[in-house]
Amino acid sequence: MTEVNDTTTPLLDKINLPDDLRKVDEKLLPQVCNELRLVLIQELSNNPGHFASSLGVVELTVALHYVFNTPEDRIVWDVGHQAYAHKLLTGRREQFHTNRKLGGLHPFPTPAESPYDTFTCGHASNSISAALGMAVADSLSESKRKVVAVIGDGSMSGGLAFEGLNNTSSTPNDMLIVLNDNNMSIDRSVGGLKHYLHHLHTGQTYNNLRNRTAQRLMQWGWITEERRKQIISFNNAMKSLLNNQHNIFEGMNIRYFGPYDGHNVTELVRALRNIKDMKGPKILHIHTKKGKGYEPAEQNATIWHAPGKFNPETGERVEENDSTRPPRYQDVFGHTLLELAHANPHIVGITPAMPTGCSLNIMMQEMPERTFDVGIAEGHAVTFAGGLAKEGMLPFCNIYSAFAQRAYDNIIHDVALEHLNVVFCFDRAGLVGEDGATHHGAFDLAALRPIPGLTICSPLDDHELRHMMFTAQQPHQGPFVIRYPRGRAEHTDWQCEMKTLEVGRGRCLKEGSDVAVLTLGPLGNMAARAIRKAEARAEAERKSLSVAHYDMRFLKPIDEELLHLVGSTFRHIITIEDGARKGGLGSAVLEFMADNRLTPHVTRLGIPDNFVEHGTVAELHHIVGLDENHVVECIMQNP
Repeated sequence: MTEVNDTTTPLLDKINLPDDLRKVDEKLLPQVCNELRLVLIQELSNNPGHFASSLGVVELTVALHYVFNTPEDRIVWDVGHQAYAHKLLTGRREQFHTNRKLGGLHPFPTPAESPYDTFTCGHASNSISAALGMAVADSLSESKRKVVAVIGDGSMSGGLAFEGLNNTSSTPNDMLIVLNDNNMSIDRSVGGLKHYLHHLHTGQTYNNLRNRTAQRLMQWGWITEERRKQIISFNNAMKSLLNNQHNIFEGMNIRYFGPYDGHNVTELVRALRNIKDMKGPKILHIHTKKGKGYEPAEQNATIWHAPGKFNPETGERVEENDSTRPPRYQDVFGHTLLELAHANPHIVGITPAMPTGCSLNIMMQEMPERTFDVGIAEGHAVTFAGGLAKEGMLPFCNIYSAFAQRAYDNIIHDVALEHLNVVFCFDRAGLVGEDGATHHGAFDLAALRPIPGLTICSPLDDHELRHMMFTAQQPHQGPFVIRYPRGRAEHTDWQCEMKTLEVGRGRCLKEGSDVAVLTLGPLGNMAARAIRKAEARAEAERKSLSVAHYDMRFLKPIDEELLHLVGSTFRHIITIEDGARKGGLGSAVLEFMADNRLTPHVTRLGIPDNFVEHGTVAELHHIVGLDENHVVECIMQNP
């Protein structure tokens, strides 16, 4: 275990870039790894981030930068929460205290930040495809650089990974795929691939002998490259027959090496040196432990995936007293779903690898046979839900809004087209904060609104979330989308009696005569405070100001009766939404006004037409103009 009381890092202090690392004696690499872990533990205890995943790949990170000539050689990371040690070794140690903070280091690798970050990797399963593209480009330009894809931490369950593998096997390339097999994504990995990887093995002595023999025969000119491939294919088939075990990778003509101990840095260095110059695609399979080197994280990697602040010496997490605060929206979802499932035997729960993150684990603990964690596979989650719905079940499919982007075609083709009763609960909608541009749920409203037959709604508060979930499970609703943000709800007494809402009907929260404010979702609470401030300010300035506030509830079908009333009554309308300004609520209101020849002035507040970086939610709302002060000014300018 890492000794957290010793804060000295004599070797790491001399390493600013991988060139410095490559000057270190190989025998000292284990000490470099220990010092990296120490820095990660100390830094992340005070500035929270992704903890257990980064600890698990320290040795791999050191070995990769030690053997390969980065940044000329390309390392393509998958699920970028593994890449903190990579940041520390690539010139960013002095800035690491700004990680995930506004204006500081990005939460995930991004080429805009460093030449060592070769590709954006905030989501999962894209490394093989991206690395293959780089490897083929290098081949076409006759470049000598090496390309490595680092995949794992659950991301091998994503369909894109297999699409990349399939193309890798049939496209000439010399790419290396490192499979970091830690039996985890955030919660425990699931599915047949997990069990396959657990049992897969190929002798290292055999692999080394085969590699040396093939290289020697080619040097002597006894075999050609094409002949070598034929021999390997025949050899793989014979080995499978003799061992009564088929290696899925070698079955695709991708050379397989492993499994190796992913926490033995010297062994990893030797393995990488042995295979890095080999021709053709190859895969190095390593076993790692998430949270390695810090016992609390090793014992409970799910909690320590992103634990918040903690005492590095005791492992005690700094937790706020939640007993007097409203619950998180995700927990209201989890408890409400269990409540509904008790009353409705057709309800099932689905999530792609996030049962704890979305609180589906609440139902999973009591009804494991009716809850399904399908792994990091959002498209499959949606189509799987469609199949369940086709046979009479009522799936509640919970996906983070940003991750649901990966299932757009499945939503259209496999659910909406057949008008199936699937309830999509999009958690983390809107601006999510420190995880940044790859994780903001900014595009769901604009993307989903054009899809025929889809119901789209967003609750003002936790009571409304329960009402919408209750409404969604009524018969014959068709595909039903409920989106809600990360963070805490409004009420401590959230367990209200549920009722059925009239689909497509908004409500007036406050009467007014000068300006109409139309909101969708929890930002309506901020708008209500801004309206009170604006009217109080107008009164202090001896001005007349009366502001109406409407909670639209539903983006689709939108309340046309309410819009007709507002459009014919008010000269000024302000729309507020926690989604892309182009295509969402504001656009829907403008379309209605134009179609009905109504001519109020409409001011649209929402997420602008650019990718919003990372920071606290409050900081980001201020930047994009979705905070109280900006709304007050907007109201004052439009009476």
